[in-house]
Amino acid sequence: MPILNKDMTLCISLSARPSNNGTRFHNHLYGQLDLNWIYKAFAPTNLEQAIAGVRGLGIRGCAISMPYKEDVIALVDEMDPSAKAIDSVNTIVNTDGHLKAYNTDYTAIEQLLATNAVPTDYSVLVQGAGGMAKATVAALRDGGFKDVTVIARNEAAGRALAGQYGFQWRAAVDGGTADLIINVTPIGMAGGAEADSLAFPAEAIEAARVVFDVVALPAETPLIRAARVAGKPVITGAEVATIQALEQFVLYTGVRPTPEQVRAAEEFMRAQ
Repeated sequence: MPILNKDMTLCISLSARPSNNGTRFHNHLYGQLDLNWIYKAFAPTNLEQAIAGVRGLGIRGCAISMPYKEDVIALVDEMDPSAKAIDSVNTIVNTDGHLKAYNTDYTAIEQLLATNAVPTDYSVLVQGAGGMAKATVAALRDGGFKDVTVIARNEAAGRALAGQYGFQWRAAVDGGTADLIINVTPIGMAGGAEADSLAFPAEAIEAARVVFDVVALPAETPLIRAARVAGKPVITGAEVATIQALEQFVLYTGVRPTPEQVRAAEEFMRAQ
């Protein structure tokens, strides 16, 4: 990374519980590509003021994480179809003070379902109804999955999300099982109140054919560890983080790194 200087381009992330994933991934790529850029994570105390800072300070890119993916919509100037279609934002690009919002979470979920060859006739339980859940459920629908149930304690949000895509809603797992189970809540996230909790009960894990946890930190969440012990194929939040961060990098810089450069940045991100 170059020495800090007045001409550096700044990108940031906003999250209630920031991790070093994006910071390490983006900065490593800046170094590989000899870009005079720097990336820094923040936990904002006021989202509106933070976005005003992005605009006013000329910050080029801003990644948006839980719980701000929906609240930030009112603060941007334009919604790309990737964000508008699901009313969820994880990326903001600032071009001369014009803030355009995108969603690269959808791309990551879509790619991982395809590359892991998850059969579209699998039944699916998706736990959560926030911004990341919106991207996940949309990717499932667009990928051809038909038998999907949204699990959400918030009935209004859960019913709305499920109904938008023609799926079912229920308030809790309550003994339910499916071929594919997906956690899109903060359960199992490092630093949270439920960091040591399982997002799904043991019987749901045992019955599943594939277990998917979008939580990226730690890479081995309690759900992923339990699934590995049960001998289940897993898709991890660390994989989601790599793909969505790569697409953010391209939106910010206009440069698409080589697969080798991405692999090196991913390895650096995970070696923390």
